[in-house]
Amino acid sequence: MSYQTEPAFAHGTPVKTGILLVNLGTPDAPTAKAVRPYLKEFLSDPRVVEIPRPIWWLILNGIILNIRPKKSAAKYASIWTPEGSPLRVHTEKQTVLLRGYLGQRNKTPFVVDYAMSYGSPSIAGVLQKFREQNCRRVLVVPMYPQYAASSTATVFDLVFTAMQNMRSMPALRTIRNFHDNPGYIKALASNVNDYWMKNGRPEKLVMSFHGVPQYTLDKGDFYHCECHKTGRLLAQELGLKPEQYTVSFQSRFGRAEWIKPYTTATLVNLGKQKTSRVDVVCPGFVADCLETLEEIAMEGKTDFQRAGGGEYHYIPCLNERDDWMHALTDLVMDNLHGWLIEPDAAELEQGRLRALEMGAKK
Repeated sequence: MSYQTEPAFAHGTPVKTGILLVNLGTPDAPTAKAVRPYLKEFLSDPRVVEIPRPIWWLILNGIILNIRPKKSAAKYASIWTPEGSPLRVHTEKQTVLLRGYLGQRNKTPFVVDYAMSYGSPSIAGVLQKFREQNCRRVLVVPMYPQYAASSTATVFDLVFTAMQNMRSMPALRTIRNFHDNPGYIKALASNVNDYWMKNGRPEKLVMSFHGVPQYTLDKGDFYHCECHKTGRLLAQELGLKPEQYTVSFQSRFGRAEWIKPYTTATLVNLGKQKTSRVDVVCPGFVADCLETLEEIAMEGKTDFQRAGGGEYHYIPCLNERDDWMHALTDLVMDNLHGWLIEPDAAELEQGRLRALEMGAKK
């Protein structure tokens, strides 16, 4: 293996700390031509599809990539914005806000950027930018509240792979999950309450999480448990009784059994029961994307109302909410202990004196 030549370095260049937010990814355009390579990269990851490689290669290249890109492109077109893919737009905005909030909280030289596990910008590309900016420390933040081997672990794989041929590796930290983080839970609850203040309350709240195959749970993945814990904590924060909410799982793919209950089946059953109003929130996503805006907001509404249900409301993700961005900043700061530049005594005293001048009590 050959190792990369390090970027030119000048003594006295300040050492920086890189913060890398990572989300799943998105095609560059809502077209079959753009969707096909994105799907191929995504579905070729052995953590995403745990089928023997030779068999899966035939299925993927012989069937799926010849059929699915056109269908997926139509779905992406239905949610595409003038700014581009919603997931990329929200992730970019979250990155800018986090950069500003961190700068307000601490004088450590931060470089805050984002990458996608699949598509662009790539994790390897952004890590290279960090190297060029003399980031000797890197904190990786997968934007998945609940850990799963098919999501969070894929981020770690790609980060470690990108670092394999670095001559000078940075110190590395990762955030595994934040499914029960108090700030995240409070932001979720405030998001739901704010929606209800404007639109009234439902008869039933459905908390829909991304689904995974049942065998991943059987083999020891904690994802299912972490989703249920998030749901329980959110219900407690909202003051909901057990009969007022339910947890379900969306996006089933293929013929294998996935963790249940399925969101589609849940919505159909609620429709058959003539439920007057259902609200759906997706606590496993911190930014709206194809799964939330098309599958849940559009397809879910059709499934529920065709089965006989009444009103259907989709509650948007956290996106750029101020309370969520402060919670994310706290989460990042909590994982930077020992890497932060703390203000010295003189700075603290100057701050105290300024506060007193402004009327603060001694």
